[in-house]
Amino acid sequence: MCSGKTTVGNLLAEKLGWNFLDVDEEIEKREGLTIPEIFKQKGERYFRKLEIEVLKELASLHRVIVSTGGGLGANPQAMKLMKEKGFVVWLKVSFEEFLKRCGNDTSRPLLSLGEEKLRELLKERERVYSQAHLILESEDPESMAERIVAKFNGKS
Repeated sequence: MCSGKTTVGNLLAEKLGWNFLDVDEEIEKREGLTIPEIFKQKGERYFRKLEIEVLKELASLHRVIVSTGGGLGANPQAMKLMKEKGFVVWLKVSFEEFLKRCGNDTSRPLLSLGEEKLRELLKERERVYSQAHLILESEDPESMAERIVAKFNGKS
């Protein structure tokens, strides 16, 4: 959450001449509901199932940058699929930076867990995130996009 996936993803798509797709946006379009509404009306379990379904569909496309939500990126099944089908990048931000960027964002259901639970959740998720092909510490989006392109093209 709040790592800059959409910003960096759009820049990356522009640099490569590819399309940018966001799993959460695809889910919202299909369901006609926002993510918080899906969580509230249908539950997190239903949402997580949808995430995998949409990811599988998007993973079959070519020349696309796919942005996943934090929970999907932490799902071992999803990570395995993403690594088989593409090049996975973790845009890593510190917990403090995460709180600064989205601590007051009411559109993110998991933020209601409280700081201690969020720290635990991030620690759990990092075990799967760390399997990405490339891990980038947070910096300006343009630099991150350039580094991803270079790594993807085998130049670094």
